[in-house]
Amino acid sequence: MRIEQLEYLAAVTQHGSLRRASESLHLSQPALSEALGKLERELGVALLDRRRSGARISRQGQDLLPYMTEVLDAVDRLRQAAGDQTLVSRTLRIGTVNAANSSLLVPAVQDFRLLHGGTGVEVLSTQQSDIYQGLGEGSLDLGLVNVLPGDDVPPHLAALELVQGRPVACLRTDHPLARLDAVTTEQLRGEPFITMRAGYLMHRFTHRLFAGSPPATSFATDGAEMGKLMVAEGLGVSVLPDYSVVGDPLCTAGLITHRPIAGDDTTVRLLLVTRDVAVVPAAVRVMQSALLARARDYRQERVRVGG
Repeated sequence: MRIEQLEYLAAVTQHGSLRRASESLHLSQPALSEALGKLERELGVALLDRRRSGARISRQGQDLLPYMTEVLDAVDRLRQAAGDQTLVSRTLRIGTVNAANSSLLVPAVQDFRLLHGGTGVEVLSTQQSDIYQGLGEGSLDLGLVNVLPGDDVPPHLAALELVQGRPVACLRTDHPLARLDAVTTEQLRGEPFITMRAGYLMHRFTHRLFAGSPPATSFATDGAEMGKLMVAEGLGVSVLPDYSVVGDPLCTAGLITHRPIAGDDTTVRLLLVTRDVAVVPAAVRVMQSALLARARDYRQERVRVGG
């Protein structure tokens, strides 16, 4: 077994296919396939699921991946200690539904950089179902997802609650509804509305909120970040988790604000989701700790200001 073979498998997992992994490694696809075939024969398991559409990591490969990652982390530390300038830094991949990025995720990435500087971080904005799939396949290391009461996380994943909040109306600061202490569903229905595309939790929530009678004018977008920008530009109002708005640069700059929805007491939670495995790679543990620490600070600050 060679370290390069483990790095090759990690690349296939990260990039999602043999072809894309070979391109990133600057290695021919046949050579990559042959190297992984030798590793499979040595371990006695099929690490890749080879199909006509391409090769992806198999279920057995996913089960072994945490142990391989632990080995690669140890090799990286050894190389760093030896002053190896040819060290190839791997990347920690985080899938997010674009919630609490400013208040939690970005500060946690900054903390991670100080604590685990040898590992890069790639943040992918996507839908909840894609995050669950990416974690299951091993192409993502961590995920941030929103859930409503009664929502379940797939059994092969583990989840920790970061923060808890409520859906709120997201408004331009100079919008007439911003003068109110709370906004009713009827008032929201009467405004041009910016909704999340199907597949996002807030799309499901607002469909229930409007009870099958949505606003006459609406715009659909992917993720909270674009939704907040559209609100700031005056295109309409939106509904988002409060922790997605509080601390956002558009909010602190005074461009957008939020108001509770009158008569609605729905709870929405932001979860940190990982694969449920016995061995957790060091980089994943560090990022988990950073996110949990930032979440604790966020909750304490909300209590301090009475939010």
